[in-house]
Amino acid sequence: MGKLRLSLRNARTRLVLASMVLSTLLTATVLAMVYVTANRTISGETRSVVSAELTGLADEYERRGLIGLMTAIERRLPSAPERDAVYLLTDRLGNRLAGNLIGWPEGITAGSGWVELSLRKVDTDDLVPISAASVRLPGGERLLVGRDALARLQFDRVLLRSVGLALIAAFALSLLTGWLLTRLVFSRLRDIADTADDIVSGDLSHRMPIRGTGDEFDQVAGTLNNMLDRIEELISNLRTTSNSIAHDLRSPLSRLRQRIEALAEPGKTDQEREVDTARATVEIDHLLRVLSQLTEISRAEAGLGREQFEPVNLLQLVADVVELYEPVAADQGIRLEVTGTAQPIQGHRPLLSQALSNLLENAMRYAPAGTTITIAIAEDGPFALLSVRDRGPGVPEADLPRLELPFVTLDPARTQRNAGLGLALVAAISHMHGGTFKARNCQPGLETTLQLAQ
Repeated sequence: MGKLRLSLRNARTRLVLASMVLSTLLTATVLAMVYVTANRTISGETRSVVSAELTGLADEYERRGLIGLMTAIERRLPSAPERDAVYLLTDRLGNRLAGNLIGWPEGITAGSGWVELSLRKVDTDDLVPISAASVRLPGGERLLVGRDALARLQFDRVLLRSVGLALIAAFALSLLTGWLLTRLVFSRLRDIADTADDIVSGDLSHRMPIRGTGDEFDQVAGTLNNMLDRIEELISNLRTTSNSIAHDLRSPLSRLRQRIEALAEPGKTDQEREVDTARATVEIDHLLRVLSQLTEISRAEAGLGREQFEPVNLLQLVADVVELYEPVAADQGIRLEVTGTAQPIQGHRPLLSQALSNLLENAMRYAPAGTTITIAIAEDGPFALLSVRDRGPGVPEADLPRLELPFVTLDPARTQRNAGLGLALVAAISHMHGGTFKARNCQPGLETTLQLAQ
């Protein structure tokens, strides 16, 4: 019993048993319907024939009398064995006048309807199962017409045997089908489980196997692979970010430590202490800015803030941001130009403004004086595109894929206080809005594009 309970906990066993039981029940139901329908059809046909023959003999009695009826019965007797037909005509006292039965069955009243009984024929001493109907004639005579049911009983036994064999075959086929089905299903599940075990062990390069059949298993595997690609990308970004944080924050923290230690040095004048305090404050503000930007990136990557989505008119949003940056651009001798339009989208207005501001600040940092920065709005199928293009030196092709990573900057020496988080935040905001961030060299200049789902 313990082994049986243990095996029934196995999903493969339960699936095979369920398939077997359902297939057997379905087959049994169909065969039962066939059996019942066949019996009803044969019985109905037999009753119809016997009733018609009984009516015909009764009409013969009315037309030609008792002698004519006896003659009609005797005329039919030679072909009766071939048709399994039985006839019996008796007088009012029960004496046999014609037919192939020995005598009137006991307990049967003429005209009582369809009966099933066993009688002896004239040519045999064995009891024969008979299905018959009877009438009482106007002269008191009794007439019984029926069919020998032995052949039908033999047919029933053959039909029952066939049904039993069919059930056994259905049982075997359902068992085989269930086994094949579970083998197919669980082999695919085993592939997925094995791959998952490899991934859990730390190898994120593994992917779910796809057999190219295009079935549901391939679709699930493809979805899981997309998820694993995204997880691997996030983990890689996390590692890069962690390493970059450790590297980029070490310098400002070291400088902050030096400023604080300098405050404790004896012999410092109040003016020198004020300078050291101001420098320490600058370092603290820089650290707070970096941590704030990292928090914004994490929130955007996690999708926090989607509940604040609202219809956003990109043209109006661009106009507001351009109005804010035009004085700064004019001081640098740069002109801001806006082109294109698009349908309103559902988005987070403050984050979109922040993303566009980051793109503009990045473009203004590298755009030469006397050039134009173009902010273009366009539509591409289900996406709205928001692009910023400068006329600066561009970016080395090898660095283009790295622009959206945190702490990536084109100033490796870190001579400027730029943590390299601006474009990483833009990329996170684009992912939050169901799109992507792209950058390409336009010769001259760099074009950065924010893709947003409409």
